[in-house]
Amino acid sequence: MHKSRLAAFVLDSQVDDIQQASEFWSQALGYSLLPSDPDWAERYAYLDNPSSEPRLLLQKVEHPSHIHLDIETDNIQAEVERLSKLGAFVIKQMPRWTVMQSPTGHRFCVVMPQRADFAQSPDVKLWP
Repeated sequence: MHKSRLAAFVLDSQVDDIQQASEFWSQALGYSLLPSDPDWAERYAYLDNPSSEPRLLLQKVEHPSHIHLDIETDNIQAEVERLSKLGAFVIKQMPRWTVMQSPTGHRFCVVMPQRADFAQSPDVKLWP
């Protein structure tokens, strides 16, 4: 058995400066910016939205801008297998996450737990 739930909305942003993009979304949505890990600050920015909601993450990308979902899980391999049985397929396996595509053509990521309450939250789904 493993658990999973929606972890984040990721604003894939084809921009030169992720900081400038994150300042726009911070002001547009009324959320302050959280400090980024220095190793990732040129590519990622986080908004400080309520912890009861999925995280809001900006990611600097080279493909056209769009939004994708992150599904957090305590067992990436098991969740990828479950979603594959539903018709999704793996696009790329990364060391800490897996990029998949749904039968509808939407890309999403299966990631390790991202939100602090993952282990005890009642909204996490338990899968056989």
